[in-house]
This record gives sequence, C-alpha cells and structure tokens, in this order.
Amino acid sequence: MRHRITTPVERSAGSPPYRHLRHLGRGLSRLYPGAVEGRLRRAALAAAAVILPALLVFYTAGYFLFTRPHGDLLGKADAIVVLGGDKDGRIDYGLDLARQGYADTVVISNSYDAGDPTIARACASGTATITVICFRPSPFTTRGEAMFVERAAAQQQWKHVIVVSWNFHLIRARYIFHQCFDGTVTMRPAPHVYPYDLVQWTYIYAYQFGGLVKAVVLGCAGA
Repeated sequence: MRHRITTPVERSAGSPPYRHLRHLGRGLSRLYPGAVEGRLRRAALAAAAVILPALLVFYTAGYFLFTRPHGDLLGKADAIVVLGGDKDGRIDYGLDLARQGYADTVVISNSYDAGDPTIARACASGTATITVICFRPSPFTTRGEAMFVERAAAQQQWKHVIVVSWNFHLIRARYIFHQCFDGTVTMRPAPHVYPYDLVQWTYIYAYQFGGLVKAVVLGCAGA
C-alpha cells in the first residue's frame, strides 16, 4: 500500500479560516505577556496627553471668563435691566440701584412662574420717581431680552443701560447686548455667592461656552 504524505497546508485546510493565526496570537501573549499591557499603557498615555491639556484649558478659561468677577463701575444710566434667572436678590438689587439714583427706569425680565409673588411684588413697586417695566422675552433667551431692550431704547431714546445678571453670565450677556444695543452697557453681577461644586461649575462652563458660540453664529437678527 502506498502511503501519502500530508503537508502542513493540507492538514490545516479543513480548519476554520485564520485559526492558526489565533493560536499564534495566544501563543505570543503567553510568551510575551508584557506586550499587550505595553500597548494598553501606551494607548492610555496617548489619551491622557490629549485629555488632560484639554481639561486644563477648559477649566482655566472657564475660571477667567465665568468665575472671576466681571462687574463694571457704576454710573448714571437711562435704565437698569434685570435679566431673568434665579431668585438670588437680583431684582431687589436692580430696584435698589434705582433708589440710589443710577436710573429712573427698571426693566425686569419675567422668567418666573405665573403668579410668582417675587415678580408680582417687583412689577408693582413703581413710584412717582421710578418706573418699573416687566416683560416676557421672546425668544425666551438672553438674546430675546437684549432685543426687547433694543426696541425699548429706540422708543425711549436710551443711550446707556445697566444690566444685572449672574456674574458667570456677564461675559456672554455683554457680548449679546453689544450685538443688539448700540448704546453703552454697564454689567453688574447680582450680589450673591454661588456655592457650586466642581460638577456644577463644569456644567456652567460648558453651557456658557456653548452660549457664546451660539451668539457668535446667530448674531442679534438670528434670534
């Protein structure tokens, strides 16, 4: 009987495709266990080299733009504009500025629920020497507030307004008001300390950065 010699290629012909490569990979992993760990370590270092500098830029820019104080020096103005937001004393602060003689008109953005006693009291607090105007912005954004002030300024011939908001909102609000209003804008932060943690500040930074990009893209007419 004639015996047939089987070659290695023929012996592997009935095996699943690339099976010998998988066996080879397992063998190399057993022979060189540090190779896989080395690749993972290099990948982690490469990712860290990108992510850590990006985070450093994000938080550093966020601090200087949104956490550091950005209030302007007060001066006589035509109107005091209180932007919508938290019940953090901003409405009382705006009314108090009017009582101190910085303006005889207070414009309050009504971002509160219907029947809210805070806004109801403020809107009814006008006197013989102080006019209080309450409005609902449309669109319901900082841009909508700036557009309302621009229209009111054209009617009332205002040349200078004081704008009150969160300190971390002042940079973005200033940019938007300068897009919509041709006069002088003085920015004042609400006199309130915000005890936010890192997660909250991260959200605020991201939101404000996004809002700045949106403001640049849309412009005043894009609201």
